[in-house]
Amino acid sequence: MPADLAVIGLGHLGLPLAQAATAAGIPTVGYDPDAHTVAELRAGRMPSEGADGCLTVAGIRRMLNAGFRATTEDVELGRVRTAVICAPTRLGEDRALDLSAITDAARTLAPRLRPHTTVLLESPVYPGTTEDLLRPLLEAGSGLRAGQDFHLAYSPSRFDPGNRHHAYANTPKVIGGLTPACTEAAAAFYGRVCERVVRARGPREAEAVKVLETNYRHVNIALANEMAVFCHDIGVDLWDVVRCAETKPFGFQAFRPGPGVGGHGVPIDPNYLSYKGRSLGYPLRMVELAQEVNGRMPRYVIQRCATLLNEHGKSARGARVLLLGVGYKPDVGDQEGSPAREIASRLMEMGAQLSYHDPYVPQWRVLGHPVPRADCPHEAAAAADLTVLLQHHRKYDLQGLSVKAQLLLDTRGASPAGAAHRL
Repeated sequence: MPADLAVIGLGHLGLPLAQAATAAGIPTVGYDPDAHTVAELRAGRMPSEGADGCLTVAGIRRMLNAGFRATTEDVELGRVRTAVICAPTRLGEDRALDLSAITDAARTLAPRLRPHTTVLLESPVYPGTTEDLLRPLLEAGSGLRAGQDFHLAYSPSRFDPGNRHHAYANTPKVIGGLTPACTEAAAAFYGRVCERVVRARGPREAEAVKVLETNYRHVNIALANEMAVFCHDIGVDLWDVVRCAETKPFGFQAFRPGPGVGGHGVPIDPNYLSYKGRSLGYPLRMVELAQEVNGRMPRYVIQRCATLLNEHGKSARGARVLLLGVGYKPDVGDQEGSPAREIASRLMEMGAQLSYHDPYVPQWRVLGHPVPRADCPHEAAAAADLTVLLQHHRKYDLQGLSVKAQLLLDTRGASPAGAAHRL
C-alpha cells in the first residue's frame, strides 16, 4: 500500500506522530538512516532504551498490523504527499542547538521532493530555522520553490511521554506556514491527526512557541529548586508551602523541585544562532539563570546525602546507597538528560557502593561501569545505608519503602509527610 505520510526520524519525536497517524488511518512510512532502529521496529521491538515513553511493544505491533513500514530507503520519500521532519536537536558543548540532523534530513528529502508536497518540521529549533536553514536546503536540492511548488510549515512537538491524559491526538497542534496556503495545507494534514489546530502567524511565531514553552518550564522549575534550598535552610517544609499555594485559583501554577531537570526539551537561548553565525548580542538572562540553578541541583542532592550519612555516624566512602528511579520523568525509562547519572557519578567518586532500581531500566552503566540492579526495592532499601528517591514511578510503594529504609532522601516530595527526609 503506498504511503501518504513520511515521518523522517524515528525517535522520541517521530514515533508518537507515526503512531497517531497510523491510528487515524493514514498510510505511513517511517524513514530513519539508522539501520538498527529500523530493524528493531520491523521486528516489533523497542528501537532503543527509553523508547517506552514514546511507544509500547504492543503499540509498535498495532502500527505494523495497520500497515506502518520503517525503512532506510530514501526512495520512499518521493512517494508521499506529506513529509514531517522529526530529527533530534540537542545542545552542544557551546550551549548551541545542534541542527546537523535537520540538515541531513533536508538533504535526504530534497532530491525526492515532488510538487505539491507538504513539508513540516517538528524538531525544537531557533526562530527562523524553517525559513533560513530548511527552506534553502530543500529548494537547492529539489529545484522547487517553497510556497509556490511545495508547502512548508513548522509545528512544535508537544508530546509528553508517559502522560495518561494528554496524547498526540487531544493536544492542540500549533502550526505556522511560510504562506497562508502553506498554513492551510499543514492544517489539513494535522486536522486528520489532532482534535484541534491552532494557526500561528508564520513559522517564526510557531518556532518561538516552542522556545517559550520549554523555557517556561525550566525557569519555573528553577524557582521551585531555589525555594527548596531556601526553605530547607530556614527549616520550612516547602512541600507544604506548595500544597497550600496551589489552592490559589489565579496567578499561580504549581511547579515542584527535584534533583535536576532532564528530558529532550532543553532550555533554548536564541542568542546562540550557530548555523548562521548570528547573535542577538545579549543572552536571555532568565534562561541562563534557570540553567545555572537547575544545573546545581545534582550537587545539592549529593551534599544532602553526605550530610544525612554524617548525621547518622556514617561516611559516604563505603556507604551502601540505593538510587530509585533513574529516568528523567515518572513511568518512563528514557534517561535523556536525567540528573541520576551525575548524582551516581559523584557518589561513586566519593567511594559509595551504588545499586539502583528502576522498573523501566533493566541495565544501567555509569562512568563505564555497570551499576548493580536491585531485584526488590524493599529488600534493597532495608540493606542500604541510604536510599535516594530520584524519580517517583507509580509502581513504587513509598509507604512501605519509608518503613523499610534505614535512611530515605525523597527528592520528589512523594513520600508521606514525616516518613522521609525531603529535598
